[in-house]
Amino acid sequence: MPQTSSEYPVIIQGGMGAGVSSWQLAQAVSRLGQLGVVSGTALDHILARRLQDGDPGGHMLRGLEAFPFPAMAERIYKEYYIPGGKDPKAPYRATALHTKDNPREVVELCIAGNFVEVYLARQGHENPVGINYLEKIQLAHLPTIYGAMLAGVNYILMGAGIPLKIPGVLDRLAEHLPVEYPLNVIGAREGESYMMRFDPSEYMDRPLPPLQRPKFLAIVSSNTLAVTMLKKASGKVDGLIIEMQKAGGHNAPPRGKLQLSEAGEPIYGERDVVNIAKLTELGVPFWLAGGYGHPEKLQEALAQGATGVQVGTAFEFAVESGLRADYKAALLAKVKDGRAKVFTDPLASPTGFPFKVARLEGTCSEPAAFAARPRICDVGELREAYRTPEGEVGYRCAAEPETLYVSKGGDSAEAEGRKCVCNALLANIGQPQSRNGGRVELGLVTAGDELSSIGRFLPEHQSSYTAADVIAKLLEGCEAGAGANSTQASSETASVSCG
Repeated sequence: MPQTSSEYPVIIQGGMGAGVSSWQLAQAVSRLGQLGVVSGTALDHILARRLQDGDPGGHMLRGLEAFPFPAMAERIYKEYYIPGGKDPKAPYRATALHTKDNPREVVELCIAGNFVEVYLARQGHENPVGINYLEKIQLAHLPTIYGAMLAGVNYILMGAGIPLKIPGVLDRLAEHLPVEYPLNVIGAREGESYMMRFDPSEYMDRPLPPLQRPKFLAIVSSNTLAVTMLKKASGKVDGLIIEMQKAGGHNAPPRGKLQLSEAGEPIYGERDVVNIAKLTELGVPFWLAGGYGHPEKLQEALAQGATGVQVGTAFEFAVESGLRADYKAALLAKVKDGRAKVFTDPLASPTGFPFKVARLEGTCSEPAAFAARPRICDVGELREAYRTPEGEVGYRCAAEPETLYVSKGGDSAEAEGRKCVCNALLANIGQPQSRNGGRVELGLVTAGDELSSIGRFLPEHQSSYTAADVIAKLLEGCEAGAGANSTQASSETASVSCG
């Protein structure tokens, strides 16, 4: 079995999209001695839909059978499993939306969904596995993290916000203690605070020994945020992932007033450049991300003092990822023909963060397809919490029907151009919702600026590649150094070291 001699991996596989960084992909990467990462987004919805699809391969049942609370697992399986799968034209049964005070059924799905994904990723090897969360998706944080920890997750990665309170949450959940997390509520008045709470004891069928406290890696985009995380976090920050604007998915917005290029993309300037030399003075491991999916960029990062790199887009199109096969094939064909394009859309995501979108016919990246879709928000992962006139917490999404959004106090200008990322991401992994009249939700594929160059991972005369192909290519030319991390990329690849 491939072994890693260093405490930390050289390559971290990115946590891309809901279900794209699947347990199959994370398992494949971790088997090879690097850090495989599953996406923690919407795993409650994904588990419920996989069961409604008849649980192909029986993997969900396998994970639920290993779940430490059998009664909870049995309730979920009986509730959502459809033998043979639902009629393809029938809609998926909707799960309840997250709120500040989630009902028990939502909490149980969150715990179990995260457990199953991490458990499956950890099978067949003894190497670490991570899970990636977005800080902005706050309503599910506490039970989802607990579910991942029950499965023995080794790393928690979190960005898209400033996750100062997460390290302390990990400390307490490791002891099965009650935890709380501040909810950002738009319009909250001075002195008002809104806390989400979760007590593991309310969901445990039986007492359990303390859990392993996973290492926490904060995903940041500036030196200022890196220092803030290390100085002000509620517990230990074990490392940093420095994400540049070339990375796929949600990007940090440019500093200062937003300016757009002639093509309509955000313009980044000198204020957005990370001083890597300053990072080496912080005394923690760090990985560079966004445009580092090349062997020479890996070696450049190591030479600058980084522990390694995080790579997303290259792994997104590997055979093992959860991205739909037809989307993979179509975009890889565009890559080979030199036609692949990525647009950094300042409007697409309801979060307000710039969102990188791969141009692909038959998806919501195309204006006509987007315009034809009625505005519906029924997954709700990206909803924001706001203070109602009565002082309660309400929820709205800039991608929901504009009149509804405005009725909740939203600005109509904020609704312009917003896409339903939640439904699109589930469609990306083959779980599109069916609507009245036979309409089926379309995907919206996100990818980094490196999309056009991933053809280098394709073996000669092949139209697809594997996670092992990516790792082998990235480690080309790595040579031993002080404190090296020695990793055998595949059985056919000579042992190499990066350090």
